[in-house]
Amino acid sequence: MAGKRLKLLGFSLLSGAVIAAAVLYLTRPKPVDVVVAVITRGIVEDTTANTRAGTVKACRRAGISPAIGGQIAHLPVKDGDTVKTGQVLLELWNDDLRSRVTLASSQARAANATARQTCVLASVAQREAVRLHSLRSKGLATEEASDKADGEAEAQAAACEAANANTRVSEAQLAVAQALLDRTRLTAPFDGIVAEINGEIGEFVTPSPVGVPTPPAVDLVDISCLYISAPIDEVDAPGVATGMHARISLDAFPDQTFAGEVRRIAPYVIDREKQARVVDVEVNFANAEDSKDMLPGYSADIEIILSKHDDTLRVPTEAILEGDKVLVVGEDNLLQEQAIKTGLSNWNYTEILSGLDAGDKVVISVDRDGVEDGAEVRIESVKDGSH
Repeated sequence: MAGKRLKLLGFSLLSGAVIAAAVLYLTRPKPVDVVVAVITRGIVEDTTANTRAGTVKACRRAGISPAIGGQIAHLPVKDGDTVKTGQVLLELWNDDLRSRVTLASSQARAANATARQTCVLASVAQREAVRLHSLRSKGLATEEASDKADGEAEAQAAACEAANANTRVSEAQLAVAQALLDRTRLTAPFDGIVAEINGEIGEFVTPSPVGVPTPPAVDLVDISCLYISAPIDEVDAPGVATGMHARISLDAFPDQTFAGEVRRIAPYVIDREKQARVVDVEVNFANAEDSKDMLPGYSADIEIILSKHDDTLRVPTEAILEGDKVLVVGEDNLLQEQAIKTGLSNWNYTEILSGLDAGDKVVISVDRDGVEDGAEVRIESVKDGSH
């Protein structure tokens, strides 16, 4: 009987062990699906980017208005027209001033003719004086006649000089009249495109009062040269220098990135209420052809390359946990937390100085439930770290 009881006890214990093992097997945590990246060598850059959207701007843009007020009489251009330097964009009513120019021009021509006439008489008088001096030396003319001829020659010479001076006065008056007339004409200061015209024929335009800005009569833009102006955080500004390479991206061209170069860093900090203090940075397009289909006003982002290391060990930045740690997938598919030492870093990659080797697999889907040190995982997909 005792042996039988021992056998029953052994069988019960074995059955319990089997059941316990089965329960443990069935209730064990399932492997966590993870996305991993393979550690490779490549380029890592230290970059800084704008804090708010930047703007595509024209190298030359002018909001221009007539120097004086008046009624628009002539508007030879319209929105979108391409114009050349010196081309008339707008003209105010100026019949009175054009008449003044005509009058001044006529007066200048009359003064010039009078001067020629007076100077011809002066030349004749001078020759007559010389002739009488010659006759006097031969005793054929009196001293009185000779002195009289000298006086007449001097008088005519003075009259010629006065007539020439009067000519210059008339020319100056013509220039003044022409300048007044020119103030009624708005001309293009450079080649460009008329972006907007604020006014119609018959309407009145007036200069802006002091301290009260008003819309310009014509907004002229030169789109042959474009650049990006964008704000960066004041903390990053000291590391930026003119000539640094940059990348430009635009919402209007979502699948393209353009090479750029820092052209200017504002010498002051912009402090706006409820916003971070920023410094405006301007970036040129490295290839002017890249901007030929762009328009001023497009939103744009810049990424300035502060420094760059080629052919260095790197890990996707999204794989790094707080405290410079990563989760490495071991041969047994168990995660191991590994401390690393990092170098240059950007949104895409971080340089690995120590702690990892090429070929190691690290988890980049670190935000999934169950992804922690010691967890068993199943690799869902592998991201090639070379891209």
